[in-house]
Amino acid sequence: MFSDFFKLGLEHILDPNGYDHILFVTVLCALYEPKQWKKILILVTAFTLGHSLTLALAALDLIHVNPSLIEWLIPVTIIITGIFNIVSVKKH
Repeated sequence: MFSDFFKLGLEHILDPNGYDHILFVTVLCALYEPKQWKKILILVTAFTLGHSLTLALAALDLIHVNPSLIEWLIPVTIIITGIFNIVSVKKH
């Protein structure tokens, strides 16, 4: 069962239509240098766990969220994170 979900998750991330995942993680980690790989790993892991949890809750029909709202919020969160990064860099 785990391997089925792992495969499904991998396909979900690598789907060309799912570029928003990679874009969000890239923007999220943009402030860090490669030598700060532990912080990057924590961020990517937190994103993956959070995303997996919300997908699981939705699949188990424990939460109900309008898919149109989610599709709208994805680019909004990417833009907000990017703006936060720009403001953070300017402060240093």
